[in-house]
Amino acid sequence: MLILNTGGTFNKRYNPLNGELEVPYDNSAVESVLQSVAFDYDLAGAVYKDSLEMDANDRKMIADIIMHSVDDTFIIIHGTDTMHESAEFLSEIFRDKKIVLVGAMRPFEIEKIEATLNLGIAIGFLKALQNYGVYICMSGHVEIWNKMIKNRDAGKFEIV
Repeated sequence: MLILNTGGTFNKRYNPLNGELEVPYDNSAVESVLQSVAFDYDLAGAVYKDSLEMDANDRKMIADIIMHSVDDTFIIIHGTDTMHESAEFLSEIFRDKKIVLVGAMRPFEIEKIEATLNLGIAIGFLKALQNYGVYICMSGHVEIWNKMIKNRDAGKFEIV
């Protein structure tokens, strides 16, 4: 299993110098969650951006990493605002991979439970998954990418 960290709210940390939440260029939040897992995985940083800043080149880079990996199972830590766009992009390219995009509505640094739960669910889901496809894991649910959508008014993801 390859876990790709692209940033997003999951990873954001408070910068006391400018008073803003920023996506750091590290895997600290993901590594903190993964300290308690007992299976082999690889972890790589890919983009380190808020998903609103992601563009087609970032998505192509993620796809290229997946394409050249020996793994067939992937978790992508991703910002929630454009998670659906990235999932759709990846679903058009990959038919022989198991991919779960996962994120958090609140930064791990501020509220550890949601990010930890979502990543844990994504890992368990992928370990049991038999079928290839691109999925989204958020708000305690995992569903094929086009059946999960962010409800901005409610502040959560919902199955549609």
